[in-house]
Amino acid sequence: MDAVGFVVNPIAGMGGRVGLKGTDDKLEEARRRGGKPRSPDRAREALRSLRRRDPDLTLYAAPSVMGEFAAREAGYEPEVVSVPSVLEDDPDAVDPAAPGTSAADTKAAVRAFLERGVDLVLFVGGDGTAVDVASVLSESSNGRGETPMLGVPAGVKIYSSVFAVTPADAGRIAATFDRVESREVTDIDETAYREGEVRTQLEAVVSVPVAPDVQSSKQVSGGSVDALASGFAREIDADRTYVFGPGGTVGAIETELGIDPSPLGVDVWRDGELLARDASEREILDAAVEPITIVVSPIGGQGFVFGRGNHQLSPAVIRRADEIEIVASGKKLDGIDALRVDTDDDEVDEQLRGWVRVRTGRFTTRLVKVV
Repeated sequence: MDAVGFVVNPIAGMGGRVGLKGTDDKLEEARRRGGKPRSPDRAREALRSLRRRDPDLTLYAAPSVMGEFAAREAGYEPEVVSVPSVLEDDPDAVDPAAPGTSAADTKAAVRAFLERGVDLVLFVGGDGTAVDVASVLSESSNGRGETPMLGVPAGVKIYSSVFAVTPADAGRIAATFDRVESREVTDIDETAYREGEVRTQLEAVVSVPVAPDVQSSKQVSGGSVDALASGFAREIDADRTYVFGPGGTVGAIETELGIDPSPLGVDVWRDGELLARDASEREILDAAVEPITIVVSPIGGQGFVFGRGNHQLSPAVIRRADEIEIVASGKKLDGIDALRVDTDDDEVDEQLRGWVRVRTGRFTTRLVKVV
């Protein structure tokens, strides 16, 4: 591979930890709640992984926080493409969390990459960014998506099957892939998502590098977990605080306990009292009284238990808990080779790895490895 185009959505993921379930049209609210940019660190991690394997490739980057800064920090001297935005007025003064970048800027960068004949477009963001990149690739190839794309996961919504499992995987795949396959780009209506409803829509079919560490399409529903929920509810400890993650399986447990769950949010409950509903990281930390049990279910085709769709369950929240319960139907586990974590904290990720017991029914469990 000779050349890669690299573009970053600098605000991707800001809404997750503060409970917004996305940043589209919610940037100011995310800033008000104290949301921090997630994509710059993940961009650097991906490029450092890429540079270890291919330090001499030509890297084209969008200007400033949209790619250039991360590229230089990773050790590359990128060729910076022109993007007609405020970034070019005073690029060194741009705050990654500040307004000033847009979907139009992302698309302009991708068009510039294609004009230079890149072999891959590597982007950092979530499903919304994937849609922006794919729209340009589809236009330029009459819908055939001939120039491949690969995502570095950084957004709250990551349902499309165009993302590597981790930023480091993205760098490795970008450096070593030798063939591509067609994959789907989907997006979710964030307004409906914030109300607890998942509305996915196919936006494009594009070429993506073939590798085992590119995630599968995410499933948004599962089978009955009534027995699992009933068994879990019978063993509730009245002296514990339970932090319930998102998803239908955990929601079934909450319903069994008489809680009206927030299907895509995090709820805090103790001895019959709902202490916080659809809580942000800060609200969880404020409401939860020790001892604390976090209850989560694998999310998505790659089996993430932390780091996809539940950023509110941050490293700080995980450290406060003395117990983590993972629940999933046997059918769901049958389609997952391992469980995964991606919390943005290497120490926490390492502590979570290893063999764990996953509750699959009223009395049954299964040993699964967290990798």
